[in-house]
Amino acid sequence: MKEIIIENIGYIDFRTLAILFCLMAVMAGLQKIGLFKYVAEKLLEMVHHIRGIILILIMLCFFSSMFITNDVALITFVPFTFIVLQMILGKGAEKLMVPVIVMQTIAANLGSMLTPIGNPQNLYLYGKADMNLVEFIGFMLPYTIITFVLLAGWCLMFPYKGAKEVAFKLEEKTRLSTYKKELVVYGVLFASCLLTVAHIIPYGVTLVIACAVVLWLDKSVFGKIDYGLLLTFVIFFIIVGNMGRIPAFNRWLQSIIEGNEVLTGVVISQFMSNVPAALLLSGFTKRYDLLIVGTNLGGLGTIIASMASLISFKYIGKDYKHLRGRYLVYFTVANILFLTVLLGYFIVFCG
Repeated sequence: MKEIIIENIGYIDFRTLAILFCLMAVMAGLQKIGLFKYVAEKLLEMVHHIRGIILILIMLCFFSSMFITNDVALITFVPFTFIVLQMILGKGAEKLMVPVIVMQTIAANLGSMLTPIGNPQNLYLYGKADMNLVEFIGFMLPYTIITFVLLAGWCLMFPYKGAKEVAFKLEEKTRLSTYKKELVVYGVLFASCLLTVAHIIPYGVTLVIACAVVLWLDKSVFGKIDYGLLLTFVIFFIIVGNMGRIPAFNRWLQSIIEGNEVLTGVVISQFMSNVPAALLLSGFTKRYDLLIVGTNLGGLGTIIASMASLISFKYIGKDYKHLRGRYLVYFTVANILFLTVLLGYFIVFCG
């Protein structure tokens, strides 16, 4: 029994878990002091046209997800979007809620694919792949550019009917002046995380520093960390490790995946989400580069293809229950369109 336990522990990738934990702690701390909302407010104050505001709300999710992860981007900016649209449009805000929140969700899921720290599966697969940071970004850049063009095109062509000129002015603005120390400390810790991803600082050192920093600054941040996601990683590390010990199953799954890593990643993600799909499939192929593409594009499609998508749906269901059906239809159609274009690019130019 002891040998089995030791063997299962050996399957766990503690480096990935440590970096993921540290990143979640940093983002939870920065979110709590209001950094992301502060940036959003400053950007929106510069725009006085409804299309410009919609563009900023969507692109905030797109660009921020590259660094703060798709989950944190949606947790931060979807509720903020409710406030902004209600403030500038009043009762007319409801007709924009579904399309804007859907596009924010797509923006966060696809913007996050550009960097290794943008989402959990990227962090894990980057650690296994034999590529550096520049190679990773260069590999995913075409898909990111296509996504940006599609999102910008949607914002420009969206058939909005209503007042075009609007004023954005919150009664209570986010203030960072009282959090200068926290900003500096979290900034240094975030830099440490990046250096750990780049294999410059040992993950154990960063983990100890992160725990010490959170204990010193704000212990409540520990309660904001997604331990369920960490547990999911542990479970799938053990499952994949044990599945790899079954020769017949190993050969069968490898025969399916080999040469079809992207399509397999997309299909499997539709039923179990792209993070577990990445963990599962990584045990049966060495083409981690293609698996990165497949599981990132696989975040498009069903509402569970990316667990981050459930965050937006949860907010819609809480504040606008009557819009849930319309949201699911719009979400599915939009996701299929984006997936078709991006998968089409891969098949034509990379397949």
